[in-house]
Amino acid sequence: MTASILVTGGVGFVGSHFARMAHESGRRVVVLDDFSGGASAILPSGIAVVRGDIGDRALVRDLCKTHEVGAVAHFAGKIQVGESTIAPALYFDVNVVRTLEMLNALREAGVHNCLFSSTAAVYGEPTVVPILETAERAPVNPYGATKLAIEYALDAWCKAYGVRWAALRYFNASGAHPDGSLREGHQPETHLIPLVLDAALGTRGPITVFGEDYATPDGTCVRDYIHVQDLASAHLAALARLERGDVVGAVNLGTGHGYSVREVIDAAQRVVGRDVPHTIGARRAGDPPQLVADASRAFALFDWTPQRSALTTLVEDALRSRGARTVTCS
Repeated sequence: MTASILVTGGVGFVGSHFARMAHESGRRVVVLDDFSGGASAILPSGIAVVRGDIGDRALVRDLCKTHEVGAVAHFAGKIQVGESTIAPALYFDVNVVRTLEMLNALREAGVHNCLFSSTAAVYGEPTVVPILETAERAPVNPYGATKLAIEYALDAWCKAYGVRWAALRYFNASGAHPDGSLREGHQPETHLIPLVLDAALGTRGPITVFGEDYATPDGTCVRDYIHVQDLASAHLAALARLERGDVVGAVNLGTGHGYSVREVIDAAQRVVGRDVPHTIGARRAGDPPQLVADASRAFALFDWTPQRSALTTLVEDALRSRGARTVTCS
């Protein structure tokens, strides 16, 4: 019988999409989540969901033994860049200290395959775009620093204890499940696409565009948006490599193409059929003009390409998950 997958943070945005996709592929899945990340996803009944803390070493160890876990997909953690700058103690506690406790529990339970939800924030402000995995890692906020710390830990655990690992560095996770049943629900919401859609739908006030004088085609920041379903499929492909005995290491997950803030606003206006109320504000400190992945390693290593990451599809899926109808005006 194929071993189970322990999915930490599995009722969150990316974790829930991965848990469902893994379950639908025939894998046994157990989710561990403390339900602290906002709206919780509704998962299929065949997925075991346990409320608990990743830092509870006995709990993690017991779950691994009870459910015959052979791999962990680690999505749990704090993710807000701004919050990390004013509450670094919280971020280092949850993202580093508790994750190390989890890694020790996995070692004690004999679990050697670890998928880690990392981030492009490990690169800081890159000097070359698109960004390769070999680019300098110089995070400019505690959030990125905590993710990089765990990448270093996984490499050390690999050398000392034989852990096989993959750190999948997301650029901008976006979209929603195509049937509308899984969506972003961060509290507070900080991701651009849901903010823009909610402004267009009138469920929040105008958004702020932070700077329009960057060295980009329209003056606004450019980001590499990748559909959450594409992220989930890449995780499954990475897990297959680990379970074959490979060590994957760090891999960028993006499309290799960026969209500007202005392009996202324009796409939302076309899809919703309404204007997106917005104002222009000053630049935010630490916002690079462009963050775009060189994802060629993922394409080659996993035989994987994004399928739903075109901007219109991202916006349409996110809108559908909000219970709204797409219009898509020309």
